[in-house]
Amino acid sequence: MGTPVVWEGNVGNAAEHRSFANGNKDPRHMLRLNVMFDNSIPDGQGGYKDRGGFWCNVEWWHQDAERFAELFQKGMRVLVIGRAIMDTWKDKQTGEDVSALKVEASRIAILPHRIEQITLASNGNGQRPASHQQGQGRSQTSGGQAQNVPQPTPEDMRHYSDGFDDDIPL
Repeated sequence: MGTPVVWEGNVGNAAEHRSFANGNKDPRHMLRLNVMFDNSIPDGQGGYKDRGGFWCNVEWWHQDAERFAELFQKGMRVLVIGRAIMDTWKDKQTGEDVSALKVEASRIAILPHRIEQITLASNGNGQRPASHQQGQGRSQTSGGQAQNVPQPTPEDMRHYSDGFDDDIPL
């Protein structure tokens, strides 16, 4: 069965892809990550303080696991949704039972921490949407040329107001 989890952490190693025979059907694909799930709490000064965490193997069975193995990189911040279970096996050297917590993921999302650029795949008709780099007022097209993107001014934003005054005196 397992306990439902929604955990956030950092990928600790290169993603591992494995394929398994599935009778006469297409092989099953698994992506394995080792993730450090941290326990950060606000420190009261605008930052965070680490209160410990733990390493856990994450397994994600997905038909595109091979392609995703190239995408996930060490240090990436991810959100893992799935179920935590105890994995038990016999140690090959000692013959003793060994147990460890693992997550069978139903979804793994890449969080935007440390991402510098996003490039989207073509949309079926051969056209590739523009990619975007972080940074105020700059965008990079899929051709690699940077262009200035005008940023709205407070004057421009006035006509978007709903008339609600949220300036509440205390």
